[in-house]
Amino acid sequence: MNSSWDTLKILSDPTRLRLIALVMREELSVAELQEILGMGQSRISSQLALLRQASLVVDRRDGKKAFYSLRPHLEPGQLALVRAAVDSVAGLEVLAEDGRHLDRVLAKRRRVSEQYFNLIAGRLGRSHCPGRSWEAIGRLALRLVPQVVVADLGAGEGMISQLLARNAKQVWCIDNSPRMVEVGTELARKNGLTNLTYKLGDIEQVPLADESVDLAILSQALHHARHPQKAVDEAHRILRPGGQLLILDLAEHGFEKARELYADLWLGFRESALEAFLKKAKFIKIEVAPVSRETVEPYFETLLASATRA
Repeated sequence: MNSSWDTLKILSDPTRLRLIALVMREELSVAELQEILGMGQSRISSQLALLRQASLVVDRRDGKKAFYSLRPHLEPGQLALVRAAVDSVAGLEVLAEDGRHLDRVLAKRRRVSEQYFNLIAGRLGRSHCPGRSWEAIGRLALRLVPQVVVADLGAGEGMISQLLARNAKQVWCIDNSPRMVEVGTELARKNGLTNLTYKLGDIEQVPLADESVDLAILSQALHHARHPQKAVDEAHRILRPGGQLLILDLAEHGFEKARELYADLWLGFRESALEAFLKKAKFIKIEVAPVSRETVEPYFETLLASATRA
C-alpha cells in the first residue's frame, strides 16, 4: 500500500493520525504510547500494525520491547501527505495534550537515568558495571596521546579522566547527573588535578564549543543515550579536524534486567550499528572490534570503536 489514495485512507483515522504525529517526534514504545494516549495496548497495537502494513512506520525490537518510529526515506509524495495531515490538525487541543504527555514521558526517561546515577555516585567503581573492565579500559588508554584536550562524554565520576588528566593538556568531563559532577569535582580537587573540569550536560547536547577538543571518549555511555546517533554527531562537532573519537560499549546482548539494574536504554550495539553511527556522522578511518568478554553470566562483551574527524 503506497499510493496517495491509500495513504489518505490510512491517515483518515484520528487515532492513527495521533500516533503518526507522535512517532514523527520521537521513537516510542507501545507502553509509552499507551501512557500518552490513555488507550489500551490492543487498540494501539492494532493501529500500529496497520501503519506498519502501510509502510508509514517501522518497529525496532530491543529485548522484549518494541519501539516505533516514522519510516525513514518515505517517498516524497507520501511524506508530503503525512506532514500535511499532521499540520492540518496541529492546532487541535487533543494534539496539544498529546504533545504535553509526550514531553512528560520523555522527562520520565531522563529522570530514571539521572536518579540511578545520582544514587550510585561515589560508589560507581565499587559496583558492578557491565563492560567496565580494566582490560577494556587499558586498551582504550593505549590509544591515547598526551598533551591533548580531551572530552570524556558521559564521564560519571571520571575514572578514566582522572588517569588522563595527569598527562593531558585539559580534560572536560561531561555528565547529566548533578551528583556525579559534584563527586568528580571533589575527586579532582583532592588529587590536585587543576586541568580536570566537570560540566553538567547531556552527551546529545554537549556544552563545549565546535572544534574545541582533540580526543572525545564515550566509555559505556552510548547505551544510556536516548538517541545514540545524536551523541556521535555531537562528538564529531566538538572535535577538531584530525581529532579522534573512541567508543567503549557493550556488544548487543539479551540481558533485559540491565534496564532496571543499570538504567540502560539500549541492550548494547552490534558492530555494524556502531560503524553506521560513525559513518553517518562523517567520520573516517573507522574501526570497530570486540576487546573483552566477561567470564560470568550474562557474559557481557565489550566493543571498542575508533574513528577520526576528517
